[in-house]
Parts: sequence; C-alpha cells; structure tokens
Amino acid sequence: MKNQIRKVEVVSHDPDWKNNFLAESQNIQIALSENLVRIHHIGSTAIPGIYAKPIIDILLEVREIEEVDIKNSDMEILGYQVMGEFGIPNRRFFRKQNQAGIRTHHVHAFEIGSVHIERHLAFRDYMISHPQDAHQYSKLKRELAQKYPHDIDSYIDGKNDFVKEKEIKAKDWYISYK
Repeated sequence: MKNQIRKVEVVSHDPDWKNNFLAESQNIQIALSENLVRIHHIGSTAIPGIYAKPIIDILLEVREIEEVDIKNSDMEILGYQVMGEFGIPNRRFFRKQNQAGIRTHHVHAFEIGSVHIERHLAFRDYMISHPQDAHQYSKLKRELAQKYPHDIDSYIDGKNDFVKEKEIKAKDWYISYK
C-alpha cells in the first residue's frame, strides 16, 4: 500500500515528546476506559538522544481488541482518524494531525499477549540500552530523510533491513532482560 506524498522530516530529540505522550495518554485513557490495560510510548520519539520524525507513537494494550471499535467515536473526538487494522491483523490504528495538517500522533492498539507488543517494547528498550545501535539508527534516519525528502515509502523501506536485524537482537536481549 503506497502512502500519499508526505514530507519526510527527521529532527533532533525533543524532551517535550515525553510530556506530549503523557498528556495524550491521559486523554486516551479517558476515551478507552476499562478496556485499556497499559499505555506505552514507543518509536523513535521514545528513545532519548536520537533523531526522529516528530510523530508520537503510542502503543495500547487492551483487554478486547473489538471493544476498541466501539470507542472509535471517542477517539475521533480526540482528533484521531480511525484506520482499522491498517495492514496488521488484530491491530487498531489511529492517526492524528494538527491544524496545519501535519501528522502528530500514531496510536497502535493490540490485545494483551499480542507478539507485536513485545516486538515494539523490545526494540525501544534495546535501543535505549544500546546507545551505539541507537546512534546508528539515528544516523540512518537522517541520511534517508535527506535522500528521500518527499518519499515516505522509500524512507521506510530504507530503514527496513536495519530494523529487522535489530528486532531479532532486541527480542533475544528482551527475553533475557525480563
């Protein structure tokens, strides 16, 4: 599935990303209420010191994935576009943009026990604990953003091998770390 043409912007780490995540988490917690188990800040904005697209990625662990669908209108009230599974079975994906039309948030909801939860958390925690790998990732992201300033698909494709390789290491590390 090809994305529409979007500017690829990668910026230095902003300490406000954490506060932005915390504020948005409170709103989501109210919207999803008792179905919500945990909220995690994931993606590059959750890894201190690295360059990232300034989009806050939020991972939700929920009791029942179908119950998320019932709360779609509550997420829309918060400004989110409801995207359904959006290419990943048993996920619910939402995206939000600001008034200027710039993407600001992604929300990924998975049912407790989904392998995708551990995959995202392992990658984040591995990168935080392995600053050399995080620095390599940051450098790669900057290079790709310069090479593909208006081609989000090529930017994502360019990161794919690195991410897959680190996900394998991260999973092994995460299992031994837990």
